[in-house]
Amino acid sequence: MFDPRYRTFAEKLVNHSCSLKPGEKLLLEVTGHEDVLAKEIIRAVYKAGGQPFLSLIDESLQKAWLTGGSDGISREALEAQARWDKARMEEMDAYISISIKENTYEMLSVPEAVNTRYAQYYRRPVHLETRQMKTKWTGIRYPNPSMAQAAGMPTEDFEDFYLTVCNFDYARLGEAGLALKERMEKADRVEIKAPGADLSFSIKDIGCVSCEGLRNLPDGEVLTAPVKESVEGWIRYNTTSAYQGRLFRGVELHFSKGRIVEAKADVHNEAVQAILDTDEGARYIGEFAFGVNPAILHPINDTLFDEKITGSIHFTPGNTYRTANNGNHSGVHWDLVYILREDYGGGSILFDGELIQKDGRFMPPALQHLNPENLLKIISG
Repeated sequence: MFDPRYRTFAEKLVNHSCSLKPGEKLLLEVTGHEDVLAKEIIRAVYKAGGQPFLSLIDESLQKAWLTGGSDGISREALEAQARWDKARMEEMDAYISISIKENTYEMLSVPEAVNTRYAQYYRRPVHLETRQMKTKWTGIRYPNPSMAQAAGMPTEDFEDFYLTVCNFDYARLGEAGLALKERMEKADRVEIKAPGADLSFSIKDIGCVSCEGLRNLPDGEVLTAPVKESVEGWIRYNTTSAYQGRLFRGVELHFSKGRIVEAKADVHNEAVQAILDTDEGARYIGEFAFGVNPAILHPINDTLFDEKITGSIHFTPGNTYRTANNGNHSGVHWDLVYILREDYGGGSILFDGELIQKDGRFMPPALQHLNPENLLKIISG
């Protein structure tokens, strides 16, 4: 039976996230097999007076394309594909991506050198330099048994959770985050102290964003970036991370003058080195953000959910955003998550010596509405 919340979600994506206007072109890119939400998005585009375009990707075919030949796909082939897809992207006013992960490890057999080549010569020009810079874009997942299993939930229960959190009032969430945004804009030095982290850096004059469901759903983050060469210290992320077809555990980064000078991981250590060697920008941090979604409590090995976990931060090697730009550019944008709540070991975040967050809870009175029990009331109406 059709769940009408999919129609509500599709209209939110088209009218709120992409703010589609009559006559505008929207590219819908679907990775995997899904036609419920995609059909509703197409209908919503037409209803808004827009023009939908469609791109379908099958991961198993993409893997064959990337790994063919003696050394995998060539730089020349990637550059040619990138020219064609970049030209198409430049014609678009908006972009929505639906990714259906039927198997988290589907791309595991793609060699690290090929992943690096793909990031440099395809993903960076098409997505980081064109789509992110020139279109109104948003990325989403689609609930399926694989995601439900990762979340430790029955499929039907996970679908209900997914539709609930994706249909929160994210305009209200963006408004609620403005107080934190304003405090971050006044800050210079940030210190993060936790059992798995001892970091200090500056965010002075970078700019901040209180996210409101424009770039991906579910949303729930307030983001900025460190001054590029200011990061000192270390962090050992206490969540797993699914990236480039691998599930990383125990990723640990050490910084000097902003640069990652040492890195290791409990699982896929060699792949960590390859990712950070993609280009020079991969060894600098492009984003620092607070996760504040009150309904997302634990990791499910999906970045779009995990980076929004209440009481978490993500500290991201690689490309920066134009809206909080520290000048770092890369084919990598790897959102690695550290949870500071008491049930994950706790920790403190200070701005210029003031305690902003303790064990995942905001301490200043002006920010306490962002604590989960208060924020849930605001965004669930």
